[in-house]
Amino acid sequence: MPVIIEYIRYRVEDGPAFEAAYTRAAASLDAAPQCLSYSLGRSTDEPSCYILRIEWTSVDGHLTGFRGGPHFAAFLSEIRSYVPDIEEMRHYETVLSGGQPSLYSWAGGAAAFSALTEAFYKLVGADDLLAPVFAGMDPHHASHVALWLGEVFGGPAAYTASRGGYDAMLAKHIGKAITEPQRRRWVNLILDAADQVGLPADPEFRAAFVSYLEWGTRLAVQNSAPGATPFRGAPVPHWGWGVAPPYIP
Repeated sequence: MPVIIEYIRYRVEDGPAFEAAYTRAAASLDAAPQCLSYSLGRSTDEPSCYILRIEWTSVDGHLTGFRGGPHFAAFLSEIRSYVPDIEEMRHYETVLSGGQPSLYSWAGGAAAFSALTEAFYKLVGADDLLAPVFAGMDPHHASHVALWLGEVFGGPAAYTASRGGYDAMLAKHIGKAITEPQRRRWVNLILDAADQVGLPADPEFRAAFVSYLEWGTRLAVQNSAPGATPFRGAPVPHWGWGVAPPYIP
């Protein structure tokens, strides 16, 4: 999946304050569907030099979608004072790459997982087996699950930052007594939603995607059982390609 990489090189005097500002600004990147991933690096040779790397869905996604969207103002307010410290800012397209893309990037980033969960919970609401389980759910539940899935599949740690990480997700299942038929229906419906919104259908991605769904839902059944004492304090799982890496011709 082609992406555009933005590189910004900074030279700043107060590194800790700069890093703190970008930590706050990152919440806006996490929320922007045009942003696939980001990282901030500090030079080991010259600690005042920083490189910000952001993967965007396209140049237009960055310059029009993000900058013209609802998240840019909050982002800019955090880092505005460091704009004069920019030494270089460029957009790049990939001409050679190694390694593997994350499942998050391959799927289409935040926008893909947001579309997935919105479609999924519409199906849930019309399902006789699952609708009672999710009756009265938080109106933001779908977006929270999108953040969780994004983090699991290699995206920004947005669920951990905004919702509290693994233990917060675990708490949603305690005492729910999820049954095997409900688990199986959950998996079936989210796969239907994946088809509806056009998540990648290549065998490698779907194998990895279903692998997590099976693992996560079976663990949820165990953790939700009456009298269960699930392990707490675990990190958010990070899912990779497993035994079937992405096929890139």
